[in-house]
Amino acid sequence: MTYASEADVLNVALFGITAKQWREEHPDKNGNIRDYATLNQLLVLANMESYNAILIEQGKPQSERLQLLNKLAIRQLEAIQNIGIDTIKKLEGK
Repeated sequence: MTYASEADVLNVALFGITAKQWREEHPDKNGNIRDYATLNQLLVLANMESYNAILIEQGKPQSERLQLLNKLAIRQLEAIQNIGIDTIKKLEGK
C-alpha cells in the first residue's frame, strides 16, 4: 500500500490508521489524529520522525520503513510504560 504522505506512514506505524481513516471514523471530532494522541505517543512520534528521515536517507522503501517504524513505536511505547511502572514501584519502596 502506498500512502499519500510521509505523515500517513508515521500515522499508520503508530496509530494503525491514516489521518483520513481517523477522520472518517471520528466525524464528530475536530482536528486530527495527532491532536488526540497521548503525551507518550507524541514523544514516540517525534522519535519516529527522526528515524524515518534516516531510513529515507538510507534509501529504504516505504513498506520496509513502515515495518521498522512500527517496531520502533511498539518498543518505545512499551519502554515508556515500563519506566513508569518501575519508577512508581521505586517510589513506593522508599
